[in-house]
Amino acid sequence: MNEKQQAAPSGVRKMLVERDAQPTIDEQLVRLEDDVRKLKVEFDIYFNGSSKRPPYDTKGRVETIIKRLADERQLTYAQRYQYNSLVARYTSFRDLWRRTIQDREEGRGAYAQRAKAKQEQETAPAPERTTFVCADARTDVPTVKNLYDKLIEAKRQCGENVDDFSFAQFHRMLAQKTETLKERLGCERVSYSVGLEGGRVQFKAKADK
Repeated sequence: MNEKQQAAPSGVRKMLVERDAQPTIDEQLVRLEDDVRKLKVEFDIYFNGSSKRPPYDTKGRVETIIKRLADERQLTYAQRYQYNSLVARYTSFRDLWRRTIQDREEGRGAYAQRAKAKQEQETAPAPERTTFVCADARTDVPTVKNLYDKLIEAKRQCGENVDDFSFAQFHRMLAQKTETLKERLGCERVSYSVGLEGGRVQFKAKADK
């Protein structure tokens, strides 16, 4: 407590302490940015089904800070710019959340499509396992290519990203794996199989006897 606060009457002294305890504008802007970021994460978690209720507590805290700063007359130009940017970001997120919740309640839109796709995937019969036999993966390019195409198809069905999984990369890996397995298992050929089990890609190898 400073000298001015100590010299003031008790009631005034309490008001001075409370005023001095108020966060600065910069601190409120930092808090607003953090809460907007946190709110987006919490809504993502809610829409993914990991939370049972929307994060309205965090949303209310964000809106309280926005209203408080809207009435602040001492914002500098830089602070006003930062504030407007944060409000614009929050407004964009809020409108998206509102539409998503509405689509969810009415059973339409992107949410309904994802739910339908998930249901179809869960109820669809598991595809048969496809098997390829390879004796020399370095020269048997057609067999390796068919195996690669089947593996890519299975990965895409499971929603896996295959952009960085090139055929050249797969060919090198399989050639090395084939030679290693032939030597370790004492066989002339290796049998590879691709299938889906429990929503996951199963890529297996064994000696072809």
